[in-house]
Amino acid sequence: MVEKFGRVMQAIFYFVLFFGVIGIPVLLYVLLSGAFHLIGLVIAGIFTLWLLYLFVDIDLYKKQNGKKIASGIIVLCLLIGASFSVPHYYKQSFAQVDGEVNLEDYQPFTDSEKLARLNSTASFKIEHDLPKLDGATALYPLYAAFVEAVYPAGDYPSYDPVNSDVVSTTTREAYDRLLAGKTDIIFVAGPSAGHQKTAEARGIELEMTPIGREAFVFFVNSRNVVDDLSSDEIKNIYAGEVTNWSDVGGKNDEIRAFQRPVDSGSQTTFIKFMEETPIQEPEIEEMASGMGGIISEVASYRNYKNAIGYTFRFFSVEMVQNDKIKLLAVDGVEPSIETIRSDEYPLSAEFYAVTAGSDNPNVGPFIEWILSEEGQELVESTGFVSIE
Repeated sequence: MVEKFGRVMQAIFYFVLFFGVIGIPVLLYVLLSGAFHLIGLVIAGIFTLWLLYLFVDIDLYKKQNGKKIASGIIVLCLLIGASFSVPHYYKQSFAQVDGEVNLEDYQPFTDSEKLARLNSTASFKIEHDLPKLDGATALYPLYAAFVEAVYPAGDYPSYDPVNSDVVSTTTREAYDRLLAGKTDIIFVAGPSAGHQKTAEARGIELEMTPIGREAFVFFVNSRNVVDDLSSDEIKNIYAGEVTNWSDVGGKNDEIRAFQRPVDSGSQTTFIKFMEETPIQEPEIEEMASGMGGIISEVASYRNYKNAIGYTFRFFSVEMVQNDKIKLLAVDGVEPSIETIRSDEYPLSAEFYAVTAGSDNPNVGPFIEWILSEEGQELVESTGFVSIE
């Protein structure tokens, strides 16, 4: 009895030893790196190491069918641990739509084939006191084309807001930087209620100059049989009143309605579209923050067969070019340059060059040039609709 008790205590001691020496450091690394989906596999791995020790200690391998029994138990433990990771990798297998572009492909003065250009030299040039520019990802190809037309040749990396005069930090951060006086002009959709309140609280007037028009679009997996939704149907989906695709002409499948983070350009436009209709809470995903903490963020759109999301037409059609999604017609009208221009598409919207009282002497003349025939030519040749 004493001997059996001693062996049990020894087994417990080694389990604690394995977990303390190997398990805890590995788990801390996993937590700090944000790889939460690996936690189950790590625990299963530590438990397997302990079982290996235990099976050797009790001479299980020397007994009849001992190797088969031990191998079966170990494989089962590893499979259970791995099963916790399967949902993560299944989720990863579905393409994201947001953030799938490399803005370096549009950087000015890099001989980019994707950048729109004038047929002749611009009549307006800026040599000194360059206005600092920022804006939405979807509008970067446009204002990068403006820069190549009127700024002096140079290096303007889009991801370096500290050293570059021309960057794209996304709509939310661009408004933050404008209100903080860190940039002169931002190219974005209209401000969110939050940014508008911040501006008012600081006594800052946001001057919004429409420089072009674009379509706000909803999209689904290309295999979804639904091609057209009415504005009311979309509102009911995002209000949580319509929860199955069969209710709007699709297959019997639950609707996964993705949203965008607060203060992003597309979310601001979406909220305006919803008007007084209450919006259901969005899907949330947890991720690591600094020092191993966990933050909750709006889940990024993944192209599940039952998903629906929204963005801007140019971003999805020209920049992402994802053939696994399709844009929905809204109220029977498909989003296109022609339907935006004719105002037939119901979710057409202006986008802006926004300023906040910059003292840079070239800001005003630059915006005037953007509204000129040359500037509007670049709006059109980039893939947007000009202001008429």
